[in-house]
This record gives sequence, structure tokens and C-alpha cells, in this order.
Amino acid sequence: MSTALLYGKLLAVSLRAQMQYRTAFVLMFFGTFFTCIVEAVGILALFDRFGNLGIWTLGHVAFLYGTVNIGFALVDMFARGFDTFGSELIRTGQFDRVLLRPVNTVLQIAARDLPLQKLARLTQGVLVFGYAIWTLELVWTSKQVMLYIFAMSSLVAFFYGIQIVRATMCFWTIESLEIVNTLSHGGQETAQYPMSIYKESFRDFFTYVIPLACVSYFPLVGVMGVDDPLGSTWSLQALSPIAGYVFLGVCLVFWSIGIRHYRSTGS
Repeated sequence: MSTALLYGKLLAVSLRAQMQYRTAFVLMFFGTFFTCIVEAVGILALFDRFGNLGIWTLGHVAFLYGTVNIGFALVDMFARGFDTFGSELIRTGQFDRVLLRPVNTVLQIAARDLPLQKLARLTQGVLVFGYAIWTLELVWTSKQVMLYIFAMSSLVAFFYGIQIVRATMCFWTIESLEIVNTLSHGGQETAQYPMSIYKESFRDFFTYVIPLACVSYFPLVGVMGVDDPLGSTWSLQALSPIAGYVFLGVCLVFWSIGIRHYRSTGS
């Protein structure tokens, strides 16, 4: 059985289980959706009160916000198994079963859960992104479309890598993981605004240490056709998403190291 087919079957099992409680799903979906809408309204209120952020209009920020939330929502849905890895597999000793199965461990963890209520954030991101396209009146060329797809896939790879790091740290500790939240949820919040509005030291950290700017800001500036205040060239904007895949590769190596240091519960 191919990896893709097996992954699809595992996700289908998770979906069938959740659809046994459809009312709960509907309530959770709309609850999450309205929470996300309140976040978007907060940005609208910010621009209504203070106007533009330099050269950045509400449409530009909506473009960043929508894209980042779409990517983050996809990872939040398809990497949920890594998010709950410590409490559900390590603490209970169930990871031993995962290691005994002749299937890639990353695949098994990734397909453990598919929380459908996360579709709420995805829906909100799509709506905000649609508003941005309508406001900016972008004319999409083939070059822009390809760059956007490249940036989106790289953004997903970046946030997925962070979730893998979160899970890997559970091989040593399952208590102090708040630092990872600063990279996942904190990174999401950071990428929703143009990097040029932050201090240089902050920008450098999220460019050269954690490549958040490389998977969101630089390529999306290229897609929008804005003259970047940071002076990035088209070549940099087009090539910077590679950093997201490199980051994911490093995280997978870290995962392999964590597995080698895992000590079974013996139960």
C-alpha cells in the first residue's frame, strides 16, 4: 500500500469518528469561526483608528493575514497529532505501539487526528484573503501564481516543522513547551503584519535564525508587487521560500534524534 493511500485511509477513519457527533462539530465550528472573525475585526479597527502602516494599507495586511491564517489552519488540522503528542502518546506510553508498526512514525502521528473544527480558521483566512484580492485589485500573472503557491507550500512546511519540534521535545520533557508556542502561535501573529514595521534585531531573528520572513513576508511582497522598504529584490523574493523546506528537513532530523533517545515505558 502506498504511503499516500495509507495516509488517506487513516484520515478517513478520523473523519468518520468525528462525524458521529455532528451537532458538536457544528457548534465548535461556529464558535471557533466567530472567535477568528473577532480577531480580523480587531485589525480593521486598528486601521480605522490609525490609518495605514507607512506604505502598507489594510488590503496589504489582509493579504498577509489571510495567507498566514490559511497556512496555519492547514497545519493545525493536519499536524494535530504532533500537537497532542506528549499528553496522548508519551505520557501514556502508547508511542511504543507506534514504533512496533511497520509504518513511518511521522505518517502515523500526522494521521492520528484531523480536527474538523479547524476548518473555521481556514474559512476565515480564505474570506480575508478574498477581501484582500478584491481591495488590491491584483492582476495575477503566471509568475505571481507560481510564487504564491511556492510561498504557501513553504509556509505550511515551516509551521509543520515547528509542530514536529514541539513533539520531539516531548522525548525529554512534556511540561515546559511554552517556548515552542512563541514560534508557532507567536510566529503566526508576527507574520500577519509586514516585517518592515518591526525593529531590525527582531527582523533579523525571524529571517536568519527562524526563517519566518522567508516563507511569508518576502515572497508575498513579490506577489503583491510592492516596493519593499527592506530593499529585497525579486530574486530574493522568489528563492526565499526554499528556507521553509530546509527548516522542515532540519526538524525531521531532530525528530530522528529524539526517537533514538526515546526510552520505552516497559509496560
